[in-house]
Amino acid sequence: MVLVDKRILFGGVAMLAVGLGIVLYINATYPIGTPGMSEDAAMQLEQDQRVLDDYRELSGIMMGLGFLLILISFGARRKRRDRPVKKEKKPAE
Repeated sequence: MVLVDKRILFGGVAMLAVGLGIVLYINATYPIGTPGMSEDAAMQLEQDQRVLDDYRELSGIMMGLGFLLILISFGARRKRRDRPVKKEKKPAE
């Protein structure tokens, strides 16, 4: 008897792994400012940081959905239609 729907589980694990990979990559390449930056460079830095923050938020949502799929996979079992229906017989007296 299968207790887990494997396709949903692997999809959730994949989404979780991709989201985690994106978050780790964004954290490693996050731009930082330097003292004495020009006004244009500071505006560009702020814009780049805002874009990466948005990507981080989207990857967090992806990780959350992946985790949700993992949880759903433990409760989602396929119902087999080919299985015969169990009928209880009364004992003969």
